[in-house]
Amino acid sequence: MKTIKIAVIPGDGIGQEVVPPAMDVLNTVAEVHGGLKFGFTEFPWNCEYYVKNGIMMPDDGLKALSDFDAVFLGAVGNPELVPDHISLWGLLIKIRREFQQVINIRPAKYFKGLQSPLLNPNDFDLIVVRENSEGEYSEIGGRIHQGEDEITIQNAVFTRKGVERAMRYAFELAMKRKGHVTSATKSNGIFHSMPYWDSVFNEIKDDYPNIATASYHIDALTAFFVSRPQIFDVIVASNLFGDILTDVGGAIMGSIGIAPAANINLNGKFPSMFEPVHGSAPDICGKGIANPVGQIWTAKLMLDHFGEIEMGNTLLEVIEGVIRDGISTPDIGGKCKTVEVSEEICRRLKTI
Repeated sequence: MKTIKIAVIPGDGIGQEVVPPAMDVLNTVAEVHGGLKFGFTEFPWNCEYYVKNGIMMPDDGLKALSDFDAVFLGAVGNPELVPDHISLWGLLIKIRREFQQVINIRPAKYFKGLQSPLLNPNDFDLIVVRENSEGEYSEIGGRIHQGEDEITIQNAVFTRKGVERAMRYAFELAMKRKGHVTSATKSNGIFHSMPYWDSVFNEIKDDYPNIATASYHIDALTAFFVSRPQIFDVIVASNLFGDILTDVGGAIMGSIGIAPAANINLNGKFPSMFEPVHGSAPDICGKGIANPVGQIWTAKLMLDHFGEIEMGNTLLEVIEGVIRDGISTPDIGGKCKTVEVSEEICRRLKTI
């Protein structure tokens, strides 16, 4: 029996509503698989925890998480209680950085039965590989002076190691998919970092002669996500550009509520973390209508990470079938509650 130990952090808002149903789905997957078992341990770290304790997680929190095979996160953020820069940097980004989760992957695809806002979605199926540890989201910078003389400096940091490993990950992924990698750049406007990004990309692509490539400036690329997303396979992007592109990816699917994500540790020293893109969504929290698909599709990425590719693909097929048959939450035009969607996914898994 293969046992996978999962640290569960439901977090804030709808994270607490979508994580339990996703755990039910994973337990059903284990039941259907027959040779797989999940061991879940839940941690109550969120903004309410911060209000009570003055920190988003205890001092030994990372040490506790390091004993697990993966972290399954719901959402972080409740700006009514804690400013976002405190909650995110105190939990989500802290885990990403200190567990060296240097790659973030986020797929987007057209689901039959899902009303994309695009007039002609053309069955797009793409995945963004986002550099997840540096770039525009570095901590280097600061403020000086006051009033009209105040100056703020924010430095972007691009290392050869960070850029190259993101690009190589993208090329290796493309070899298993449609064989195409697109680079997101802005070398016509950002003077140092983006020409450097382009030069590394041009070097790396020579090591993969069987992979077709393209390079687009981020403004044009974002427009192409809307006008012709079907031309893309794997897109590699910096931290900021990848973050923006993947929100667009969720939007063109029809709802950011179904978009999944994985934060990948490549060296095996720490667990990877799996989280949906949607955030805590305080506007619908407590209504029982949060879309669980983002969290459940995230569980599929976790299955893939542990080599359970066939089971992960089966789960995605079931998710697509449920959406195609109109069993969905209001954000994508349905009338179902959160648990009704997850229960139907579990029911269909058991009939396989």
